Amino acid sequence: MTLTLIPPEISPLFAGVMVFCSFLTSALTAAMGLGGGTALLAIMGLGMPVSSLMPVHGMVQLGSNFSRTLIQRVHVVWPLVLWFLLGSAVGIAVGAPVAAVIPDSIARIALGLFILWSVLRKRGEQKPLSRPLFILGGAVSSLGTMIVGATGPMVAGLISSQGLKRQPLIATHATCMVLQHGLKILAFGLMGFAWANWLPVLAAMIISGALGTWLGTRVLDNVPERLFRILFRITMILLSAQLLWQGVQGWLQ
Repeated sequence: MTLTLIPPEISPLFAGVMVFCSFLTSALTAAMGLGGGTALLAIMGLGMPVSSLMPVHGMVQLGSNFSRTLIQRVHVVWPLVLWFLLGSAVGIAVGAPVAAVIPDSIARIALGLFILWSVLRKRGEQKPLSRPLFILGGAVSSLGTMIVGATGPMVAGLISSQGLKRQPLIATHATCMVLQHGLKILAFGLMGFAWANWLPVLAAMIISGALGTWLGTRVLDNVPERLFRILFRITMILLSAQLLWQGVQGWLQ
C-alpha cells in the first residue's frame, strides 16, 4: 500500500516530513505574510530531486496561496495582478526549456544562493515602478520560479515597490503567486511531469498547509516578530548551506 501512496523518488519518512513541514511553513506564512514558501522549498530540496521539486512545490504553493487569496480577496489590487500576469506568461514560456536541461547540482547551488540572497539582502526604500518595469519584473520572477522555485520574496519586493499597505500587499502577493504557480504547473504538465504519482502526497500537503494557515493566524501572531525573524533567518542560512554543499558535491562528482 505504501508503494502506491509514496512516489519512488522519496522515502515514506521524508513524505511525512514534507506533510508536517507544509503545516509549519503555512503557519509561518500566515503569521509573517511570506517566507513559508522559501522555507518549504529549502526543506523539500534536502530529500528529493530538483526535477520533481519544482512542480511539486509549485502545486503545494498554489493551494496555500489560493486559500489566502479567497480570505483576503477584497484587498486584492487587480490592475497590478493583470500586469504581473502579462509578464509571468512570458517568463514561464522562456523558463520552461531552461528548467528541462539544467543539471540537478547546478540547480541546487542556484537554489541555495537564491535563498541566501532572499534572506540576507538589504531592503532599502523603494520607489513605485512604472507599468512596463512591473511587467518586466513579473517576467523575470516567473522565469526564476521555473529554475529556483520560491520567488515569493522577489515578487513581494516587486509588489511592495508600489507602496501598498499590509493587507493589500499580502492579498495581491498571494493572488500573483497563484497565477505564477498555476502557469508553472501547466508548463511542467506540458513537459510531461507525472502528476499522478504525487497526488496522495500533494493532497496531504495541501490539507496540512490549510490547517497550518488556520492555526498560524490564531497562534503565531503572538510570537514576538523580532525573535521570529531572527530564528527564521538562522534556519534559512543553515538550510541553504546544506543545499550548497549537496550541489557542490554533485558537481564535483
